[in-house]
Amino acid sequence: MIFAQALVCRHLGRDWRWMKGKKQTDNYYNVLNAFIDKKDSYYSIHQIAQMGVGEGKSIGQWYGPNTVAQVLKKLATFDTWSSLAVHIAMDNTVVMEEIRRLCLFNYPCSGATAFPIAESDLLSNGYPDGAESTGRLLLWKPLVLLIPLRLGLTDINEAYIETLKHCFMMPQSLGVIGGKPNSAHYFIGFIGEELIYLDPHTTQPSVEPTDSCHIPDESFHCQHPPCRMSIAELDPSIAVGFFCNTEEDFNDWCQQIKKLSLIRGALPMFELVEHQPSHFSSPDVLNLTPDSSDADRLERFFDSEDEDFEILSL
Repeated sequence: MIFAQALVCRHLGRDWRWMKGKKQTDNYYNVLNAFIDKKDSYYSIHQIAQMGVGEGKSIGQWYGPNTVAQVLKKLATFDTWSSLAVHIAMDNTVVMEEIRRLCLFNYPCSGATAFPIAESDLLSNGYPDGAESTGRLLLWKPLVLLIPLRLGLTDINEAYIETLKHCFMMPQSLGVIGGKPNSAHYFIGFIGEELIYLDPHTTQPSVEPTDSCHIPDESFHCQHPPCRMSIAELDPSIAVGFFCNTEEDFNDWCQQIKKLSLIRGALPMFELVEHQPSHFSSPDVLNLTPDSSDADRLERFFDSEDEDFEILSL
């Protein structure tokens, strides 16, 4: 659900709303096709399950928020239509330099060679018509930022609640994936001390959308009011998502995150830094590609939601 929202923001705009019976654009049907239950769909349950096997998760085994984020990142590399830059911020730290290197196309970095791309290729990936090539092409690739977090041991630490609420209020918010014991939910907002969530496990009739005709697509959308639960019931293992369509969106998000540290009585859920701290592991360990095979070396990054630890701010 969180990635479907990212694709809606990417291709249809954040203000887009579905209306029953209304004729939709080709982009709308392309988004639906990315999630239908077919093996060749980018984000089908088949692809998610198969990619999870590659991460040591057998079919039917529980995926924590961190594992889901890692799987979605790998699947997104095959989605050339959306052309998303997916970054997973590990160790409760968002490194701005890493994100800019990932999102700014042809951004100079050591050991990398910039190859010129034809204008037609850029347009097919959704870049603006007015983009100019000046020998140093710096185009922003739309960013999906996923931040796996552990906000307590067995229960959420109350000091994080106000910060979590403010994350929902940001225009870049994609919501939160998490839940409570034996339940996984997609959280989209809050009212008072309650979280508003959708349940992705509701059984729906199967349909096969195409981009050539109208289809009964009601099962792809919520027909009933969302559910609520107390924030105190939230499992402390979550992943927060954000979408930054432009570099300006990302810069604005950074400013909002910095302001969160000024909220009285609120504990920051993660740290925002310009450069990678010297004690961090190599970026190649944290930013995975589809052909990564050193599963043992990466296990602690994938499965941190199963560990009993809590990050404290001193």
